[in-house]
Amino acid sequence: MSEEILINVTPRETRVGVVENGMLQEVHVERASRRGYVGNVYKGRVQRVMPGMQAVFVDIGLERAAFLHASDIVRPPVQAAAEGAEVAATGGNGHTPSISELVHEGQEIVVQVVKDPIGTKGARLSTHLSIPSRYLVLLPYARTLGISARVEEEAERQRLKEVLTSLIGENPLGYIVRTNAEGQTAESLAFDVTYLGKVWRVVQENIVKAKVGERVYEELSLPLRSLRDMLNDDIEKVRVDSRETFEKVVKFVHKFMPQLDDRIEHYSGERPIFDLYGVEDEIQRALKKEVPLKSGGYLIVDQTEAMTTIDVNTGGYVGTRNLEETVYRTNLEAAQAAARQLRLRNLGGIIIIDFIDMTDEEHRRQVLRMLEKGLLRDHAKTTVYPMSALGLVEMTRKRTTESLERQLCEPCPACSGRGTLKTAETVTYEIFREITRAVRQFNTEKLLVMASPNVVGRILEEESAAVAELEEFISKSIRFQAEEHYSQEQFDVVLL
Repeated sequence: MSEEILINVTPRETRVGVVENGMLQEVHVERASRRGYVGNVYKGRVQRVMPGMQAVFVDIGLERAAFLHASDIVRPPVQAAAEGAEVAATGGNGHTPSISELVHEGQEIVVQVVKDPIGTKGARLSTHLSIPSRYLVLLPYARTLGISARVEEEAERQRLKEVLTSLIGENPLGYIVRTNAEGQTAESLAFDVTYLGKVWRVVQENIVKAKVGERVYEELSLPLRSLRDMLNDDIEKVRVDSRETFEKVVKFVHKFMPQLDDRIEHYSGERPIFDLYGVEDEIQRALKKEVPLKSGGYLIVDQTEAMTTIDVNTGGYVGTRNLEETVYRTNLEAAQAAARQLRLRNLGGIIIIDFIDMTDEEHRRQVLRMLEKGLLRDHAKTTVYPMSALGLVEMTRKRTTESLERQLCEPCPACSGRGTLKTAETVTYEIFREITRAVRQFNTEKLLVMASPNVVGRILEEESAAVAELEEFISKSIRFQAEEHYSQEQFDVVLL
């Protein structure tokens, strides 16, 4: 499989695209005015304790207070040990202590952002700090050594565990070995242990000096973060269209992944790099609801506050055999397309995929398997549940940042994000009701109604008889004025 990473840099915006076999699979956007906060560590202050929610709001210097749940608070070792002994003695499950026992209002606290502010919600925090490097994640407050579940071979898991155990010795810090570490030498892992040790010492110094609301550790910029997390032997090329960013990338790769030095390339062509690979067109398509399938079928992707739904339709595809075979082929293609769209659009949270009903149990299994196979290359954690009797597949995908649509778009000012507008007829009758209401409340001789040209046109043509009746009923004259800048739902009734 041919896989490339494209990095497009402009003064105010950086974009990273992941292209597999000529098709865009992922796109990440970072704007200078709105850099994400995930991974950043802050010194905060507890603003408000909410015992009913087992949570607190913390001021970390952002526009909105951030949210910290009791389960995300590191407990003092003595308390944690006592709870562990209690659980062992009773054989039961441990419980999270009351939030009031863990923190109090006004307390200074060091926290890490685990979810960016999304919509009206503030950032989500944790005091379980984690600092990633190329092959490891440092857990400064946890004396544990874990291996990524994606490293499946038992012999390799054992080797990595032995290498790390010998490297960290009596080091009181915890580590998680990332998937990228599979097959890496002890020297590579030792480099990461040293690097993370230096970073943690700097963070500790910053914590001592920092004031409330100040950042004590900042996550890498988008290009370097993308290479740290995605650059491996499968990536054939990394093309960067900015000389300055290219030099930073080369330094970073040379320091952390010297064996992949030759994969980095500066793109100096006249044509924009995203145009060359058709990425711009793919981004535009990813902002539409409808996703055409090669067979003639299509998906409808609907993102709401609560969940994302993906509806599968056969469209113009009639197949060559029977209905069941047609449905099966469409669903197989839809499963692949849906997995790609989740990555491309960066959709997270609860996702419901409504496949076309299939009666054959084996066909249902194969479609689910195709979806799971398509999600294997997804960097975000996904969980897929069995298909329901209605042909619905429920799944979750870990969300840490806004979706592509919410990063690039805003709600329509005309419909306020509903996706529909009241008809001119509906607005006409609202105007008539508002006129009746106004003359009952206020004493006036004339009324002026300002509305969109569409609505005024309809009133003067199709509703002229109704207007005459209304004028007679209220014993007032009404004048209508078309306003070009009014949306279809907007109107004003003015008393003259």
